[in-house]
Amino acid sequence: MADTLAKSNQTKRWQEMDAAHHLHPFTQHNELAAIGARVITKAKGVYIYDSEGNRLIDGMAGLWCVQVGYGHEELAEAGYKALQELPFYNAFFQTTHPYVAELSQKLSELTPKGIDRFFFANSGSEGNDSAVKIIRYYWNLKKQPKKKIIISRDKGYHGVTMAAASLSGLTSMHPQADLPLPGFVHIACPDWYGQGGTMSPDDFGLKTARALEDKILELGAENVAAFVAEPIQGAGGLIIPPATYWPEINRICKKYDVLMHVDEVICGFGRTGKWFGSDTYGIDADMMNMAKGLSSGYQPIAAVGLGPKVGDVLFNASEEWSHGFTYSGHPVAAAVALANLDVLQKDRLVEKSGGATGDYFQKKLASLNDHPLVGETRGTGLIGAIELVKNKKTRERFDAAMNVGYRCRVHCFANGLIMRAIGDTMVLSPPLVITEAEIDELIGLARTCIDLIAKDIGVS
Repeated sequence: MADTLAKSNQTKRWQEMDAAHHLHPFTQHNELAAIGARVITKAKGVYIYDSEGNRLIDGMAGLWCVQVGYGHEELAEAGYKALQELPFYNAFFQTTHPYVAELSQKLSELTPKGIDRFFFANSGSEGNDSAVKIIRYYWNLKKQPKKKIIISRDKGYHGVTMAAASLSGLTSMHPQADLPLPGFVHIACPDWYGQGGTMSPDDFGLKTARALEDKILELGAENVAAFVAEPIQGAGGLIIPPATYWPEINRICKKYDVLMHVDEVICGFGRTGKWFGSDTYGIDADMMNMAKGLSSGYQPIAAVGLGPKVGDVLFNASEEWSHGFTYSGHPVAAAVALANLDVLQKDRLVEKSGGATGDYFQKKLASLNDHPLVGETRGTGLIGAIELVKNKKTRERFDAAMNVGYRCRVHCFANGLIMRAIGDTMVLSPPLVITEAEIDELIGLARTCIDLIAKDIGVS
């Protein structure tokens, strides 16, 4: 009992420090301070542990990112070695170091064909902010300065910096900072389950893709610089486009000379069953942003990859490129990212995500379709969604005031599962190292928690 009391007292002290001094992302701070933040103290494999000793299976791989699982010694050793040899130096002043040079080479081998030049940042948000500057600079170098409007999608998520949040189509992010900035336009997204009505998925995919062409014609192709999109929309509700969508988008971008910038922050590094979502869906990227799985979240690092259309123009510019961060290509982050990519390759985790492990996960996920609350499950590789609905046949959703998804998430935490709620869409994105037994545990807990919320709202 004494140990339990000591632990509880320590938890309380950490919560008090946190409430007094720490501003959390996407949080109502006074509300959190009243209940106390959950304190996570350690993690191993696919499990995290809180300060009270409770174990939770992490169905979200941190925040879509811990591909190789927690506590991987090879990554820790790579970081420790780099900290001893070169804890920091910058990439300014015509300088490089072995870690960033080798990481650039490695990425050129793994990314889709043609993506072979890389700028490094510290987060997906910084990467997309940098991409916006690259897009504008590219068209200035091409002597087409009017091509500046960037089109992205409703429910898209591209980060929280001023430019990245303007790209994002999650409108709740905009009012507090008077966003979006000028020059950012949004079109419909391919959310067939939520918005497709009676249309077939293929017809709906073509319709939403052609919304891009309609918007380009409305704005004038001479004014449109780029289209920015995630292969699968993550934070917008795990929206998987119909098969007809991406081929039509490829056609439209080529026809009107609009750059295709693909946000691979969530989909990259095996999440969709191939190295990148662009590989999974045949997307012809001129540029791509990647982060999260690049280091499995062990170190902050992001990279913007450029194909020859953009990269050659920037490379051959007869002036200095005025952009960069103190920590661009940080040696420790680059060393850890290299070790992470080595583990992904050595352990064939991408192939497992697109093969036996991913197949088993999708099979078990689909087994939830018999639940009276589940309108649809969907996914690919090791990413999946569960739609909680009022009416399975009509896809009618619950009244937002009922907070069904949020209340289900509360049950998840209380029962040892991390499963994200995006509205009433429950989302899973486990580490790629997850085993079949752990998938059984994860999906079993998901069913338990859906049963609990069904009981709460009187559905049997």
